[in-house]
Amino acid sequence: MLIHLSIRDVVLIEKLDLSFSTGLTVLTGETGAGKSILLDSLGLALGERANAGLIRSGASQASVSASFETPNNHPIFSLLEEQGILLEDPSEPLVLRRIVSLDGRSRAYIADQPVGITLLRKIASQLVEIQGQHEQMGLADQSTHLALLDAFGVKRELLIRTHESFHVWAKAQDALTKAQREIEQAAREEEWLRLTVEDLSALAPQEGEEESLAAMRINLQQDERRGEAVAAALSELTPRDRRSSGPASALRAASRALARLLPSASETESLNSTHHTQAQEALDALEKAEEALADAEMLLTRLASDTEGDPRLLEETEERLFALRAEARKHNISVAELPRFLASLQEKLAALETGNAALIQLQADVTQAKQAYEDAARALSTARQTAAKKLEQAVMRELKPVKLERAQFIVSLTPLSAEQWNSRGMEQSSFLIAANPGQTPGPLAKVASGGELSRLMLALKVVLAQRSDIGTLVFDEVDSGVGGATASSIGDRLHKVAQDVQVLVVTHSPQVAARGDQHLRIAKRIRNERTETLAEPLPHDARREEIARMLAGDVITDAARAAADSLLLG
Repeated sequence: MLIHLSIRDVVLIEKLDLSFSTGLTVLTGETGAGKSILLDSLGLALGERANAGLIRSGASQASVSASFETPNNHPIFSLLEEQGILLEDPSEPLVLRRIVSLDGRSRAYIADQPVGITLLRKIASQLVEIQGQHEQMGLADQSTHLALLDAFGVKRELLIRTHESFHVWAKAQDALTKAQREIEQAAREEEWLRLTVEDLSALAPQEGEEESLAAMRINLQQDERRGEAVAAALSELTPRDRRSSGPASALRAASRALARLLPSASETESLNSTHHTQAQEALDALEKAEEALADAEMLLTRLASDTEGDPRLLEETEERLFALRAEARKHNISVAELPRFLASLQEKLAALETGNAALIQLQADVTQAKQAYEDAARALSTARQTAAKKLEQAVMRELKPVKLERAQFIVSLTPLSAEQWNSRGMEQSSFLIAANPGQTPGPLAKVASGGELSRLMLALKVVLAQRSDIGTLVFDEVDSGVGGATASSIGDRLHKVAQDVQVLVVTHSPQVAARGDQHLRIAKRIRNERTETLAEPLPHDARREEIARMLAGDVITDAARAAADSLLLG
């Protein structure tokens, strides 16, 4: 409910802070005192159209803040969360604020967080409903009628069953549509699909194959290079060309030549012992070199055997690796994606080959789900027809006390085409009114006059007050054009509605004003040669005087005061 309204620099209001309580709050005052300014200010905070003409003369901007107390389970909290509006403490009052600048532009805030006007209006519509002389909101909106009818007299289980069965049907239909689309697409590309699957199946790519082939290729290339180096070394030691002398032959030739320098035993004494020793050492060194060369040749031969590469294996590895990469490039994917790509094509091909059987099952699922929805929706339609009659009767009983006894209220249920069926059922609802006998019933906002519509809305609210999440109702001159017993009856019904929701009513009727739980008087005053609009809560004695003024006019008589006392006691 609305607990506080703060207005700054709106038309004739410089600064006004009002607090509201539960029950029925009446706003009274002489014509032109500024009651409409108060409602315009509230409308501004609720997201109604703004313009620079609302700004008080001499001010740079106008601002209005409206604070609401809401139960923790109110639907607006889910909506705020969806829109990313985070509340530090949901138990604290929710503040809607609007600022209008001189250029006519406005800024909107919810809980001090900037929002768009559309969201502000959407949130406000779930907090406050205004029924005015010239602009109707809430019940005049046909889109709300079906939900109100359901809340009035339809079991929640029927609504849930219809909602859930519709979504099961929609899901089954989506699955069928997707399968049909995939099969049609596969059929269009069947030839390409079969050839591609054939090629990829022959290639048979494996997970992680590219990495293993690349590593194998590197190892084989390294083995080949090692083998070539060993072979080259061996060829230098043991040349195949007999005309070429290798190092072994050279060493043997050197040894034979040097051996001739060594003397025989009989010649040893005649030779220089130093030369003999040196020659022998050289010969020994050559023998060692021959032995080392033989060892090297043996080791190289063994190494050549160990590092013998397989040229064919390297060739096959490279062919496989290059084939995988070429296939991946052809389909604009990586080699790693080839196995999954093949699997997906095989699934499409299988779906094409077995698609008819799958489609038959999916079509059966759709048929079954549709039948379940139709059963649930028809049961809901029957319940709505019963609820519609009861709602008509309940509202008709309330029309006579508000001087609409000649009117006829009708709850219309219009079947939807099959294409329009939805999670809410197979029909739409609208509230119609024929204000006078013989008149063709029509939509509420088009058939009834402003005063008639306000009273009709009051009758509806008496019946539907407990069926809505809206916590505040505002009526602007709902008693227009009536007086006496009818005005008293309107006051009684406003008070009755206010037992369930907060009600604010602008009234010129003393009978209505006397039923208020809180009374605000709107008045003008001139200060510093400027006119201001004020609003003040009235204690009991001041209420008596205000109601007496409403009864008697400018001159308040004792009889008027006595009548006011009677109304207040009644």
